[in-house]
Amino acid sequence: MYKLVASDLDGTLLTPEHSIAPYTKQVLEQLHQQGIHFVFATGRHHVDVASIRETVGIPAYMITSNGARVHDSDDNLVFQHNVDPEIVANLINEVKQDPTVTIHLYRDNDWLLSKMDEELARYHKDSGFNAQEFDVDNPPVDNIAKIFFIRHDHDHLLKYEHQFLSQYGESISVAFSTPFCLEVMGNGVSKGAALEEVARRHQLNLADCIAFGDGMNDVEMLRAAGQGLVMATAQARVKSTLSDKAIIGSHADEAVARYLKAHLLDSLL
Repeated sequence: MYKLVASDLDGTLLTPEHSIAPYTKQVLEQLHQQGIHFVFATGRHHVDVASIRETVGIPAYMITSNGARVHDSDDNLVFQHNVDPEIVANLINEVKQDPTVTIHLYRDNDWLLSKMDEELARYHKDSGFNAQEFDVDNPPVDNIAKIFFIRHDHDHLLKYEHQFLSQYGESISVAFSTPFCLEVMGNGVSKGAALEEVARRHQLNLADCIAFGDGMNDVEMLRAAGQGLVMATAQARVKSTLSDKAIIGSHADEAVARYLKAHLLDSLL
């Protein structure tokens, strides 16, 4: 039986309106009551996720910024890995010339961006986590958990992915959380590596973990867990990359909660 459940948020655990549905909340509460650990594993900022965790009302570890930060159930920072400051400066300098791309930084407790994007507000309506603008000509470069780039043109961002990997290679980790959001973390950072750390802290192995996700930033986690499950609405690239993994339903139908109820909780209750 699995003793630890890790789930991505947007496109996976949350509804299409980016909130926790009542049935999902009920299932997560039942997991806690049965002594099964739950982990929020997301590209979101830890301040953002802490608010969602409070809504759910269970003690849970948080893997955030795609594994660049890990907080325990008491909100203590137990792991962090930053992007090299020189690389942050170089990436901003390269992309700031492109007016079609918005640059975002997660730094300490702040979310910073190169220009305001009101559409992003719907992702954070439940948490109230708000962004602030930064000066691209004098950007902060230290303590950056993640730098990411948004444009509603996947092919355009693919060019940047190839460019960054060609320039910086193993000095960075790169992943698409959605086709329109290219994310850059420090070397070796992934949800999978962070999940291994969380499992170790619970004195568990990765084989004891079950994980759910829909993005390229979930791939390492879904591979690492004893069982990795892909959402039906996952990116095509995720499905082809993880062709050996089972596909479940949509986040619109609370597929994660329904899977956990049918395959984990029903055998315990």
